[in-house]
Amino acid sequence: MLVADRYRLHVCIGRGGMGEVWQATDEVLGRAVAVKLMLAQGTDPSAADRFRLEAQTAARLSHPHVVGVFDFGTWDGKLFLVMELVEGDSLAGSPSDPLLLPAERVAVVAAHAAAGLAAAHRQGVVHRDIKPGNLLVDAEGTVKLADFGIARFVDDPSAALTTTGQIVGTGLYLAPERALGQPASPASDVYSLGCVLYQLLTGRPPFRADTATALLYQHIDTPPVPPTRLGAALPAEFETYLLSLLAKQPEQRPSAQSIADWFSSGAWRSYGQPAPGAARPPRAQHHTGVPGHGPAVAARPAPMPTPMAGSGSGSMPMAGSGSMPMAGSGAMPGAAPMPGAVPRQPGPSRSAARAPRTASGPGTASRRRERSGGTGGTGGGLAELSRRRPRKTAAVAGAIAFVVFLIIGMAWLS
Repeated sequence: MLVADRYRLHVCIGRGGMGEVWQATDEVLGRAVAVKLMLAQGTDPSAADRFRLEAQTAARLSHPHVVGVFDFGTWDGKLFLVMELVEGDSLAGSPSDPLLLPAERVAVVAAHAAAGLAAAHRQGVVHRDIKPGNLLVDAEGTVKLADFGIARFVDDPSAALTTTGQIVGTGLYLAPERALGQPASPASDVYSLGCVLYQLLTGRPPFRADTATALLYQHIDTPPVPPTRLGAALPAEFETYLLSLLAKQPEQRPSAQSIADWFSSGAWRSYGQPAPGAARPPRAQHHTGVPGHGPAVAARPAPMPTPMAGSGSGSMPMAGSGSMPMAGSGAMPGAAPMPGAVPRQPGPSRSAARAPRTASGPGTASRRRERSGGTGGTGGGLAELSRRRPRKTAAVAGAIAFVVFLIIGMAWLS
């Protein structure tokens, strides 16, 4: 069948509420196209206007993620629309076997679909019927928006071309404000896209009910179940951002362009982890403490004797300058993080960092006496030093013994 002496129809590849879509060939340009023929709409006088509006709307958009429109006209008393032929399938799946995609692929779908929506919104066009069946995927994996049949212009006060009070769109993906009878807006498309992404991750839309009325009330009042509770494996940041698309208030949802930028940047995988509650600051400071357990400041109360054994001889308590290493944590040989920790814990609390189980008492008093020169209770100070630093104590004792024997020897020779 040849339409308008130019487009040869081959196979019917789809049927919708207003028409049927055929795979065809443009015999003038020699390229494959899709031709949408309007079906007879005797009971709906606005059908022809909506079909014409679809052509006008799509013609205003030229974007890699929007199905392009090439031609529009009348043939044999029927309106026809010539569009780009997408060699692929939609994301609709089937009720018995719903399409389920991994987070990586859903992020691509989100970026592409949101980019197409952003292009439409910049032209003042609201799609109003975002659903899996209107997201087409070509052979290269590119997602394209299709079917602007019930789209409207934001600046069009008539807005409808439908029966008064009639809600247009698909109930499973309908924004709360539209369920309340309010006009559609770009934020309504964002909500519908969030419902589609939710379904691709979980295998089910965010809300289901036995009746259309119950379904609308769920969109209005019921918060969606987080996808991870339904078995979806995705980063926490991805889930949080997805739920923001499903916010009940339109002003709380991100714009389509923001969604496209966020998913395109890879931010959904850069921060989140599949296990909720993972603390990011400790992971960023593994080099300052025990890996995976936070920074070195949190590890200071660890037992000290074993690490201090390798600390060199630069912290003699009676030499004056050696008292500072004792005030900090000597748990690590370099002790690099600890100079920043000392100002946060002035005075006696620095001793608690070295002996956390005795913030005050004889041990603390003895260390203070050591810092002041060892006066009053030298034996207690030496005992504490011997217990804390056995190797240094042995070295000091050896040095003292050597000096004593040297003095005795000189006295004997004289």
